[in-house]
Amino acid sequence: MEILGVDEKLTGGDTSWRERLVEEPEAIASVLKQARRVAVIGIKPEIAGGPAYYVPQYLQAHGYEIIPVPVYFPDITEILGEPVHRELHTIEGPIDLVVLFRRSPDVAQHVDEIIAARPRAVWMQLGIANEDAAEALARAGILVVQDRCTKVEHQQLR
Repeated sequence: MEILGVDEKLTGGDTSWRERLVEEPEAIASVLKQARRVAVIGIKPEIAGGPAYYVPQYLQAHGYEIIPVPVYFPDITEILGEPVHRELHTIEGPIDLVVLFRRSPDVAQHVDEIIAARPRAVWMQLGIANEDAAEALARAGILVVQDRCTKVEHQQLR
């Protein structure tokens, strides 16, 4: 069986990557507790509003450094008082967590960029899941949370 160009016969059927698919509440909490620098792909400016604005705003208000990486809004140069980046590779320094506000089918187009950035974890917001992308990220050694809201999960920590 071939998935994302990885031949299972070559990997010996290794499924250890599945351990990096984060689903347990304690492990989800750990991802949030260990993150400080958060790149948000698909963030929106205040004028657009919605969860892609107010969730990162909430995280910023609770001590996270938010690095905006909008997909649209080409004229916007700053969101939440931070300079906008159009690609992860332009961000200096390590990224602890990449949060995705993208439709599930659109997540795949960011996988190579995310793997190159080497964050500790990737978080697909509530309603967003892409099993192929999650597998590729997990096989690259990155923790993956899918279909969860960072704001809701953070509020449960408190």
